Order: sequence, then structure tokens, then C-alpha cells
Amino acid sequence: MNTGQPSRTAVRVALRRAAHQILDRPLVFEDPLALRMIGREVAAALEQNPARFESQLGSATLRAFLAVRSRIAEDALAKAIANGVRQYVVLGAGMDTYAYRHAVPGLRVFEVDYPSTQDWKRMRLKESGLVEPDSLTFVPVDFEHQSLGDALAGAGLATGEPAFFSWLGVTPYLTKASVWATLTIVAGLVQAGGGITFDYAVPPASLNFFQRARFAVLAQRVASAGEPFQAFFEPGALKEKLIGLGFAEVRDRGPDALNRKYFANRTDGLAVGEMGHVVTAWSK
Repeated sequence: MNTGQPSRTAVRVALRRAAHQILDRPLVFEDPLALRMIGREVAAALEQNPARFESQLGSATLRAFLAVRSRIAEDALAKAIANGVRQYVVLGAGMDTYAYRHAVPGLRVFEVDYPSTQDWKRMRLKESGLVEPDSLTFVPVDFEHQSLGDALAGAGLATGEPAFFSWLGVTPYLTKASVWATLTIVAGLVQAGGGITFDYAVPPASLNFFQRARFAVLAQRVASAGEPFQAFFEPGALKEKLIGLGFAEVRDRGPDALNRKYFANRTDGLAVGEMGHVVTAWSK
């Protein structure tokens, strides 16, 4: 992360979320505000020639993964809301638009992100004419140097009531220690009926030669942006540790499961790649 600058990864994710709305049918994740969040000029260029923005090796599989992880998170959130949860915490919110697309009675949304990325987002919101709802609270946090629990409590999260968390596109860029510190805090905050959806990457060593080559291209790309990959997890060990933190139900969807459920029978060939997993863990 570059001090004083928005996350370049968050900017690219916003662009790919918008590209999904134009390039792919059927949509895996519908976000009618995605184009507005990237700015008028970029949105116009994307609409005119979307393929120009998605021409890099692995663009389609990455775009698919970004779409499906958001879909899973919001489906899980809908389940939590149906069960009475009225607090939603978006960790590493980036350009997430949930708070501006949905008005659930009594639901409070907390967007947690690096301060400069959050400032950039609020500028984009103002430029696009999107109003920040009263139900939304921005919580600026540097995950590596600040306490998430203290920041959320100070922002008004009711720590004795259930909450649902999403944490998308963040864990690969943190140290393992920071990932587990955050998940430990979340486990203590979700309360009965709450939970979390997050994504992670498996170790490159678990891939075959060609998969590792594709990963190396992506890793070099994000490292050149100043946000290198750091943390990787083995699915079995991750699940065991989540249960040890107090989560009662852990559902881990890997590439095969994601492709079977969300990308089967497509005529455009859109599918996720080999490394990404999406986990939803529910509290007891």
C-alpha cells in the first residue's frame, strides 16, 4: 500500500467489476452502480471498448473470481439478515456498492478500509452523485498497524449483537499473522447467527507447472503495483483453525465447486482459475 494513495488493487477490482456488467452474460454478480464508481471517462471508454481493459493473461478468470466472491458474500449476508442480523461489516471495502444498492430496514453497514482508499472512494461517490446513506459508517483502519476491534467499537458497532462480515480481496496481501489476528477478532464479534465470507489463495507449490506460470505473471503484476502477495493457506488447515476460533460451520468453495455451481453450461467459457477459494464461516 502506498501512503496517501488509494489501493491500486482496489482500483483494478472496481474496473473488473464494471467490466463484468458489460462483457459477461449471464451475470454472476449484478451491480448496477459499478460503472458509476469508476468515473465517467473510464466508464465511457470501457463501454466503447471493454476488451481493451481486459486483454491481459488471466483477465477473464480473475474477473470471474471477483464476481463470484461478491455473489457468495451477498447471498450469505441475505441469509444472515433473514435470521435477524442487522449489522454488516465490509472489511477492505474498496469500491463495494452494497450500502448504496440496498436499503434493509434497521441494517447498519460499516465500511472498513485503508484511509487513503476510503478517501478516494468518497470522492468517487460525490462525483457520481451517490448519496452516503445514514445507515453507513466509514471506518478508516490500517490492518497492519491498528486494532480492528477498537476501531469498530469506536465507530458504533454493537459488540453484543450479531454481525456479518465480508472480507474480499485482502488476505493475500497481508501477513499470515495479520490475517489470523483479524479473524480472531471477527470470531469474537460475530455473535450467534453471525458469520464471515472471505477469500484466500492456496500455496503456489500446490499448483502444476502451467498453473504456477500463470500465477507468477499475476504475482509480478501486483508486486509491481506495490501490493505483493504474502499469505497462502491450505484448505484443510484453514478450516480446522477456523473451527478452533469458535466458528461452528465452515463452507469452503474451491475452483471446482465454484465452476460447477456458478459457471456451468455457459456459452462464453467464463470460469474461475486454480488458486482462489471462498469461505463462509458461521458462528455457533
